[in-house]
Amino acid sequence: MIRPQEIGYADELLADGTVHRRYEDGLEEWRSRTADRPHLVNWRDNRGGSGTDELLGNRLIKRTLADGTPLYARDIGYGRTVWPRGERVTVNRSSFGGRMGVLLAGLGVAALAVTAAHLPPLIMSPEEEEELRRQQAASSSSGGDGGGAAGGDSGDDSWEDGWGGDEDAWSDDDFG
Repeated sequence: MIRPQEIGYADELLADGTVHRRYEDGLEEWRSRTADRPHLVNWRDNRGGSGTDELLGNRLIKRTLADGTPLYARDIGYGRTVWPRGERVTVNRSSFGGRMGVLLAGLGVAALAVTAAHLPPLIMSPEEEEELRRQQAASSSSGGDGGGAAGGDSGDDSWEDGWGGDEDAWSDDDFG
C-alpha cells in the first residue's frame, strides 16, 4: 500500500462560468472548459504554470503542461485523484464524495487505500491515448458511466454529471 501526500482542494464557481480551485498547499488554479472539446479543461495557476487537463477513458486524466510535457493521473473515486508514481493524491473537499472519502478513510476503510492498481501510467503512446478517447466518447454517447468516477455523491461512476448538455455546467470534480 502506498502512502501518498494528500492535498485537499475546494472549487468555487465564478460568475463568468470558470472555476477557481484552491489547494491546501497554497496553489490556486483558474479553470475553464473549452466549448469545442467538452472533455478538455484549460488551466493556469498562481505559480506561473498553465496547460490543459483532458478526460480520457478508464478514469485517466492527461495533464499537458504548457511546454508539452504530459502527466497522467487516475481518478479513484470519492473525490480522490492519484498523480504520477502515487506520490500525491488530490482530494476534492468541496464535493460530497470527497468529504465522504475523507470520513471513510478516517474510519479505516481499506477500500480507500491507494494501491499499485490505482497508479496512472507514467507514459502512454498516442495510439493508447486515442483508444481511451474512443472509449470515453463511446461511453458518453451511450449514456454509460463516462469512464470514471468524479468522486460523485456516492463514489459511483458519475464522471459526466454536470458536463453533458449544458456548456456552462461544472461537475463536483472537474478532472482531478
